[in-house]
Amino acid sequence: MPKVSRVCVLLLLSLILGGTFFWPVSTQPQQNSSVPGTPRPSQTPEANFDEAHHLLQQGKYDEAISALLDLEAKQPGMKGLAHELGAAYYKKSDFLNAIVYLKKARDENSDDAEAMQLLGLSYYLAGRPVEAIPALEKVQTWYPSANVDAAYILGICYIQTKDYPNARKAFAKMFDVPAESAASYLFTARMLLRQDYAPVAEEYAHKAVALDPKLPLAHQLLGELYLFHSQIDEAISEFRKELEINPGNPVAYYKLADSYSRVQKYDEAERLLQRSIWLDATSTGPYILLGKVLEKKGETELAVRALQRALAMDPNNPMPHHLLGQAYRALGKNADADRELQVAGQLEQGQNSKP
Repeated sequence: MPKVSRVCVLLLLSLILGGTFFWPVSTQPQQNSSVPGTPRPSQTPEANFDEAHHLLQQGKYDEAISALLDLEAKQPGMKGLAHELGAAYYKKSDFLNAIVYLKKARDENSDDAEAMQLLGLSYYLAGRPVEAIPALEKVQTWYPSANVDAAYILGICYIQTKDYPNARKAFAKMFDVPAESAASYLFTARMLLRQDYAPVAEEYAHKAVALDPKLPLAHQLLGELYLFHSQIDEAISEFRKELEINPGNPVAYYKLADSYSRVQKYDEAERLLQRSIWLDATSTGPYILLGKVLEKKGETELAVRALQRALAMDPNNPMPHHLLGQAYRALGKNADADRELQVAGQLEQGQNSKP
């Protein structure tokens, strides 16, 4: 009878006994076994650094910073440690501590462009644009870790320090246009307006138009500035000029309609709003304004339909809820009116409570 192997015997016995078959456990010690209570082998500083970097990539900023600070206490001169701590504090939005370590990283390695950029951004985000400018001037390449374009922030820093010519140069470089071009003045005017520098924005918009009267969006920007200051005739004139240059501009139709609605020319406003919607049916502004215009004209049922369309696109906007409540009230639908006005109030309260 042939000799049966030990494995076959074990398998046969397991089947006969109805039990579960297990491979025999070796009595030899396992090299990778982990016994509870046994301290982990000490890791090298490089391994600890890599572990902290991995925590940072996972968004565990506090844990990463704690590990890096512990490593700093043991290896204060470790290469790359100041950079990593600065980046960790930057990502945590602790910009004052980020500045401390990013300055160290810059001093350790003057070629560390990423640390230089993050240092400039940290100064800016800490409300110190004057100190941000020198660092950002040296490095204007975007690094993913910054989560923001440094060229844009450099331009904003120039605006905040009232250095408008350099702001224009920064935005010209960002948009890849000549610094003295009409486009550079237009881009800077738009950024100035966004930062509430309206008088300088108007000056730059006029300069853009003077350099190129047919530059798209330049007359529109002037129209928006005039509309903001309730200079309706001037606004209407600029929006008309914009539409002569670009008759397919839905925003210009919308803004011109807004201008006409403010002087109670509702038929003209309605006609222009229809054109804006035909060109772009994805914007809620024209539908909301159309609802207001139609209600003023006494066409309340049509106003309700326009406002319902706006709410289908943006249900968390309190304005169409408020206008719809007024329209329902005019139609005698008091329950619907109360519901919409209540929702509008809740949304407004929620918006006002946000920091």
